[in-house]
Amino acid sequence: MLVAFQMDPIEAVDINADSSFRLAEEAQARGHELLVYTPNDLFYRENRVLARARRITVQRVKGDHVQAQEPEIVDLADVDVIWLRQDPPFDMSYITTTHLLDRLKGQTLVVNDSFWVRNSPEKLLVLDYPDLTPPTMIARNIEMLKAFKEDHGDVILKPLYGNGGAGVFRLTPDDRNLNSLHELFSGINREPLIMQKFLPDVSAGDKRVILVDGEAVGGINRVPAKGETRSNMHVGGRPEASKLTERDLEICSIIGPRLREMGQVFVGIDVIGGWLTEINVTSPTGIQELERFDGVNIAGKIWDAVERRAAEM
Repeated sequence: MLVAFQMDPIEAVDINADSSFRLAEEAQARGHELLVYTPNDLFYRENRVLARARRITVQRVKGDHVQAQEPEIVDLADVDVIWLRQDPPFDMSYITTTHLLDRLKGQTLVVNDSFWVRNSPEKLLVLDYPDLTPPTMIARNIEMLKAFKEDHGDVILKPLYGNGGAGVFRLTPDDRNLNSLHELFSGINREPLIMQKFLPDVSAGDKRVILVDGEAVGGINRVPAKGETRSNMHVGGRPEASKLTERDLEICSIIGPRLREMGQVFVGIDVIGGWLTEINVTSPTGIQELERFDGVNIAGKIWDAVERRAAEM
């Protein structure tokens, strides 16, 4: 197949951690041809969705992991599979790319399905499962946020469309920074904030569970660095091996069928102390860490699912 990756510049990725690189590596091993382009290279012209893309080959050699040809204009209707893999922020630029990719429906398989990526932001999709999630408030109004904090005491405050642990704050019962943080975020954008009851179990780790076409295939635990609330690996969280618990499998059995129906082939959910906190569909990570701990070809499982869906198309 001809496979295109819509992603941030591939030259800058960490080949020992980046999930997009691992997916490209597995695709190449299966004989698929690879294209890569950035969101800025995607465009629409006269009823065609096109991209200024480069044909590439990849190799697991640090500092020399990609060889690319000169850019060419590619009609994306002629591509078999497009991976939607650029990192958030989930802003209007990101959303616009999903609208353009939607126009390829029935011609090209977009993974994860762009319509449902757009309509399933990580911190909003979990609201459909209130029995699985900790108490949550989404609001811009400072008085509403204060009332929630008053009720729950120890809370986490973060941007609704943030990623990688950026802008995440823990506010303890005696903390007096909510007003200042609200002013800070309000000066940056017009979006609401999300506030959740703090889960003390995060000190033991924030589990990333990976689902492939709605089925749980494994998980890793991400332990916060000393003195840190956030467990994201972008901010120093330490990955460690972790087995899936009955609670993890219960959560996956509830959300998995819907994710499969929505065309969300590669999903990473976050579970803290048995509570579901996020459902990551935009650009999930964790493949390489899970493969190292479990010795399982997770990228291969993902490509098995993608190839099945492509064959059905």
